Amino acid sequence: MPELTRKQKRALLTAGVGAGVYLSFKFLLPLFIPFIIAYVIALMLRPMAVWLERRLTFRICSRSVRVPVGVIGGVELVLVLAVLGAAFFTGARRLFMEANQLVNAAPGWIRSFDEWLTGLCHGIEVFLQLREGVLVSMMQEVLLGMAEAFKTVAMPNLVFNSVSVFLSFIKVVVFVVILFIASILSLQEMDELRERRWHSVFHREFSLLRRRLTLTGSAWLKTQAALLFLTSCLCILTLIAINNPYYITAGIGIGVFDALPIFGTGTILIPWGIFLLLQKKWYQGLMLLGLYLICYFMREFLEARMMGKKMGLSPLETLASMYAGLKLFGALGVILGPVGLLLIEDLVEEYERDE
Repeated sequence: MPELTRKQKRALLTAGVGAGVYLSFKFLLPLFIPFIIAYVIALMLRPMAVWLERRLTFRICSRSVRVPVGVIGGVELVLVLAVLGAAFFTGARRLFMEANQLVNAAPGWIRSFDEWLTGLCHGIEVFLQLREGVLVSMMQEVLLGMAEAFKTVAMPNLVFNSVSVFLSFIKVVVFVVILFIASILSLQEMDELRERRWHSVFHREFSLLRRRLTLTGSAWLKTQAALLFLTSCLCILTLIAINNPYYITAGIGIGVFDALPIFGTGTILIPWGIFLLLQKKWYQGLMLLGLYLICYFMREFLEARMMGKKMGLSPLETLASMYAGLKLFGALGVILGPVGLLLIEDLVEEYERDE
């Protein structure tokens, strides 16, 4: 059997490593996600927990007793969750107040839409020389029929969706409990875990994976934070310019939507802008559509450029890996795509060095 050339060996090695990375991300990673997150939380809590452990020493029956680092970390985590809960409550209260204002303003919007639709129907009747009121009656029947159809379709699904929401809530509670316990245990056993990883047969693979996950996760978080801040600021300024009274809540909400891979700013800005144009509010509608274009191109350009610069990839490589990851792994693939590409490159170079 003829010996493989260096190019053939590299191609086979790349294909094997790529298949291994894909299968690991696809089937193994979902099983360990809570524990990976818990380990990251433990890493963030560890400096303060270790510092407090060294100082919280008590003497009981002439023996020095230290408070376990896991207990200190658990208290830290509870305090952090309490602060986050208070911030969430404050934000939710503010959001509820503005939502209440929106509900109170909704009848006025409905009347405006009704007047606009009625005027449009009358204009078409005059243009086509139809009997007065025929199009208005037709539109009323159509809207009532749509409302009945929606009620017929929505009601059977309401009970089913209620059960699904309840099951999802139970899953979230279980996930949070496991995450909390795993964070404390990871903090308590971190030195032992590091020792095991160091003596493991897969020490190099673990080190490469940890380094790449840390690098990519940090790059993604910094990039998303920067884009969220820029998008929210642009949205708030634009909403101020069009005299929208809900500019803070709406601006931040649009910024958060932009960070979601499935939605984006277009989910809100495009229908909103078109609706304003149909009402002949040209300035407001064009401002919102222009804002959408700016946010879209800003994200497409800056996301790949900022992440690529931090990870050592070109913007095109970053964009291609993010797109491939999104197709293969869903929303989480935005991170896993670049991580997988870097991990494949590192492992191929590492294994070639051993030959």
